Amino acid sequence: MATRNYEGKKFESKEVNKIVDALTVEEALQININNEPFTVSMRTPGNDVSLVRGLLHSEGIINDVNFIPEVSIKKENNNGIVTIVNVNIPEDKLGEGYTNSRSLLSVSSCGICGKTELSDLSFIGKTIDDHKKIDIDLINQLFKKMNDYQFNFKQSGGAHAAAAFSIDGKLLASMEDIGRHNAVDKVIGKLIADNAIKSTKILTVSGRISYEIVVKCFKAQIPFLAAVSAPSSLAVDYAKELGITLLAFCRDNRATCYSHPQRTKLTNKTKAS
Repeated sequence: MATRNYEGKKFESKEVNKIVDALTVEEALQININNEPFTVSMRTPGNDVSLVRGLLHSEGIINDVNFIPEVSIKKENNNGIVTIVNVNIPEDKLGEGYTNSRSLLSVSSCGICGKTELSDLSFIGKTIDDHKKIDIDLINQLFKKMNDYQFNFKQSGGAHAAAAFSIDGKLLASMEDIGRHNAVDKVIGKLIADNAIKSTKILTVSGRISYEIVVKCFKAQIPFLAAVSAPSSLAVDYAKELGITLLAFCRDNRATCYSHPQRTKLTNKTKAS
């Protein structure tokens, strides 16, 4: 099950319609080694054995490329998705990556990957409760502003961007990086340095939205998150829980809102359903 259906409101050319979209599933997989929790990986369920073997190889956890470890399922959720697996690895097959568990964390762009147990995925914080509304036309204008500052992307085509705005669309910070998550971190760091974090109400990002982008937005207490491409299923789930209005597919004068649509409005809309 690689996708899951979500309801949303699609804004396009002054029209608003209810839609149902299939979003890519994002779920946590806890990997135990020799029955001890080792790490958590966020992934789309399916081909989990290949994922585990490739991860353990690329991170130097297994020191013999020809060794095929036994991978057993330890737990599934109510939807039949595997949540915990155990890998049996003899001591003489364990590489340096096993004794240096920070290696997984240091190369990961995900805020969850690298944590040891699924219980670590919970976090404490007050849900964002912001009653301001945003006009969809403004969202489209913000991406044009962000694009004006995508200097590296215009030269290389290989850089992502993130930008922060006030509720009325004033640009507060814009950053680029080869990684979407790094670009967001740079923006938040700039906002903190400029004492502008409390004035920030909207975060825009290039590319797609996955769980970690939502978490970064929440920790910065930014109520609106908008992206050029698709969100993952987990991104929508947590945006709903954390009080973030998440908009995706924000391009060509359209946008789809997947959570807290009561904060959106469409000026001079011509159709509603």
